[in-house]
Formats: sequence, structure tokens, C-alpha cells
Amino acid sequence: MLKRTLKTALSGVLSLILFLGLTPGLIAEAAPLPTLPSQRLHLASLLHFSGSRPDNLGVKSGKLAPCPSSPNCVSSQSSDPQHQTDPFPISESPSQAIQRLQEILDNQDNAEIITAEPDYLYAEFTSNIMGFVDDVEFWADTDENVIQVRSASRLGESDLGVNRQRIESIRAKFAPELS
Repeated sequence: MLKRTLKTALSGVLSLILFLGLTPGLIAEAAPLPTLPSQRLHLASLLHFSGSRPDNLGVKSGKLAPCPSSPNCVSSQSSDPQHQTDPFPISESPSQAIQRLQEILDNQDNAEIITAEPDYLYAEFTSNIMGFVDDVEFWADTDENVIQVRSASRLGESDLGVNRQRIESIRAKFAPELS
């Protein structure tokens, strides 16, 4: 019951935001948004849905965490077609590949690198609207000579394909010859 109530509330908030975004001229005169910095920060904090950082991230026994049953996750180590994506092939050393990925992520406005190790990279991506956070991992799998990838939303059920699109966009920058 609580889950359904929360889902309904979030849906209502998102609908309101979309409505406000699509009709700025109508709303601007009827109900102006707060203009003081403290009021804008308060409004932004009400619309921020970051969730808690998962405790199952990282490489354990040669695997990234499995995807949950919800469709808002992709992983190169998933055998489920709904969640599966290809790993990134590498031709340089694992640490050089991870360094290149770090440079790609450093140039993305909504990415924050949390962990950078020679064979592993973990970043959080925050959406511009509502502040949803996705956890993105890259691991240099030396046995397979690839970068294993995982991108998952912390909250919600569907991400409208955002995680898959993100991985494909990073792949295109990492290995343009494969795009």
C-alpha cells in the first residue's frame, strides 16, 4: 500500500513538473516560482530523488552486481536479454582503458566519479530533472580482455532506456570504431 501511495505521489509530482515545463507562459503569470535563492534550493530539495548508495557495488568473485528484476538496469554480465549489453573490448592495458573511461566521464556534466582504481571505475549520474541517481560501474576483466559495464537506476521501475543509452553513448566515445 505504501509503495503504491509513493508511486502515485511521485507520478503526480512528475506530471506537475512536466505540465509546468510545457506551459511556462500560462503558469508564469498565475503562480510565479520562488525567486529567492533559499526558496529555489528548498524547491529543488523537494524534487530530488537520489536514494541511498547501494551496498552491493564493486567486483565480487569476478562479477559486478546482478541487475534487479526491474528494467532500469543494464549489465554486460547479465544473461537476461532485457538487461544484457555487450562489454567494451580493450586493446590497451586495463589501467589505460579505465583511465580513458575516466576522461570520458570527467567531460560529462551529470557524472561524479566516486571510485577510481586501476581496474575499476564507479560513477554516479544525476538526472537534471528530479535528481534521480544512477550507479555506473566499469571493471577491467583481464580474463576476458574487456571492460565489464553495469548501469542501474537506484529508484523507480522504468528509466525509459536511459541506462542503456548512457552505456551506448560512452561506448561510442570509448570505441568509435564499434559504433
